[in-house]
Amino acid sequence: MTPNDSDMTHNHREEPYTGIGICNPKNPTNMGSVLRACGCFGADEIYYTGTRYDKAQRFNTDTKNTLATLPMIHTESLIASAVADTQIVCVELVENATTLPEFEHPDRALYIFGAEDSNLSQELVDQAHHVVFIPTVGCLNLSASVHVLLYDRQTKRQSLMNQEQSNSLVRTSRDCRNNLIAAKTL
Repeated sequence: MTPNDSDMTHNHREEPYTGIGICNPKNPTNMGSVLRACGCFGADEIYYTGTRYDKAQRFNTDTKNTLATLPMIHTESLIASAVADTQIVCVELVENATTLPEFEHPDRALYIFGAEDSNLSQELVDQAHHVVFIPTVGCLNLSASVHVLLYDRQTKRQSLMNQEQSNSLVRTSRDCRNNLIAAKTL
């Protein structure tokens, strides 16, 4: 296991933790979108296995420069790399899995996804605490799956915001060219 910055790992057992694990990713564009999702939704770390991404990494589309603040860790085993007191959640189209709308996210979770061109192994699924699928007609690509999962986690865990909190979030999140304001509803 080689973190891109070992001081950035999140092993504080009392704090919520969101890790993303990807089995042998190949597509640098998808990984750039995964990085963007992790930055937007506050994931703590990304783990990946295999060697295909290492070869394609220089073509990645990390438009938010998330790699500067989020550890991207190559590992031989996603399960063995899981942070202490973390539940393993496999996200895959698997029979008998829990649908994402029904799933209650644990405080500390490592969400594991398959590569763009393969499924998770049965061995990995068998070791998971939870197996979840995103109900769609057809399958989503890797980055879309990560976006949907992290959005679901955030919305289920976040308390309702008042209007000023919402406006503050919009101001800090939007593109610098966006100055739109919605009209008051009647």
